[in-house]
Amino acid sequence: MKALLLSLLLLPLAALAQAPTIEISGANFRPLPVAVPAPVTQNEGAKKLASDFDKAFGFDLAASGIMQVLDRKSFTADAKEGMTAGSINFSRWADVGAEALVKVSLAQDGGTARGELRLFNVATGREDLKVAKDAPADKPEQLAHRLADALYRHFTQEPSPFLSRITYVLKSGNNRDVYVADWDGDNAQALSKGGINILPALSPEGSQVAFTTYRKGRPDIFVQKPGGDARAVVSEGQMATGASFSPDGKRIAYSLAEGESAQIHVANADGSGARAITDTPYGLNTSPTWSPDGKRIAFVSNRGGSPQIYVMGADGSGVRRLTFQGNYNQTPDWSPRGDLIVFTARDERNAFDLFTINVDTGKVTRMTQDQGNNEEPAFSPNGRLILFTSTRDGGSKLYVMTSEGNNQMPLRASKGTLLTPDWAPLAQGE
Repeated sequence: MKALLLSLLLLPLAALAQAPTIEISGANFRPLPVAVPAPVTQNEGAKKLASDFDKAFGFDLAASGIMQVLDRKSFTADAKEGMTAGSINFSRWADVGAEALVKVSLAQDGGTARGELRLFNVATGREDLKVAKDAPADKPEQLAHRLADALYRHFTQEPSPFLSRITYVLKSGNNRDVYVADWDGDNAQALSKGGINILPALSPEGSQVAFTTYRKGRPDIFVQKPGGDARAVVSEGQMATGASFSPDGKRIAYSLAEGESAQIHVANADGSGARAITDTPYGLNTSPTWSPDGKRIAFVSNRGGSPQIYVMGADGSGVRRLTFQGNYNQTPDWSPRGDLIVFTARDERNAFDLFTINVDTGKVTRMTQDQGNNEEPAFSPNGRLILFTSTRDGGSKLYVMTSEGNNQMPLRASKGTLLTPDWAPLAQGE
């Protein structure tokens, strides 16, 4: 991938040459060393929310892949140092390797938590960013995500994934329930209660979830808004699985078993106007995923003898086999950036690992190896991160990594056996 240098924003043009830059991808990538001292609390209310804020904020920055958050144990600066450039001894921060310094002040005003973030260039002692956000006082993590998003946008000139939502399945005994949560796994909300509910997919902006459920005794596809009632959109007395929303949210693609085969169907988001776009007698076609422009669909098919990734037009035209390596490739997800598809493959040791393939060149890159089974990947809304399941620590947990396979971290709230995650195609607006 061609390296792209993105300069810091909001600076006078003359100062750009002195500002830190973050190389988002490429051989010369280097995360920016950032010092983030504990937040300053302005009143008693802020002290109560500081710990939860700090954990969420620190996770956002560490998992972003663009910043190296320095260990606070190494800090030598005065803990009572102020929030303004004139009160900061920048040589102390340079001594610990920091190139940027992030200071946060918290206050609680009634039912509102308020935060102010200031970003400093350690080399020049200049304040490069000052931003204030607020959130409900009982949701300090939301305030953390908003401030982290502002910092990410400053460095990259693109939205972060921190304001987005994810969905996944929690396995508990014989039950499989669908949950929706913040991007880091916190603030989880159950959409189903008991029974078998699997393969959830979030619509753009996370407004609703499509999932396969056996509540009628057979696998149907239901759609549900968080806090709302579920409604059937595909219920044809056959096996309907693996719904995927189009980028504009107006259509769904899914697999429908018909006799001894399974075909990809496309329908309106309410299930109307359905039609098959594959036709392979005795063949299995599953796991559709849309290109970001909505013009193509990638899917899994065994028409060549083993499960492989294929690409076709959204109307079923121009079918092209994409993967030729390996004999069991599955669960593709198309990057919002359009260039890559990430998928699960079984290797020569019968372990499952994650790979990406460039849609245009066919270049395959391995993302995981020698760390349990790694499966069911999903790209972040900006295409910079990948969410996936891993058994590396025993049991299936949710992890996140960069789109290059670096910086693999478990989600902050990742308890129980968690399966088949999906990420909303678009981040929530501010």
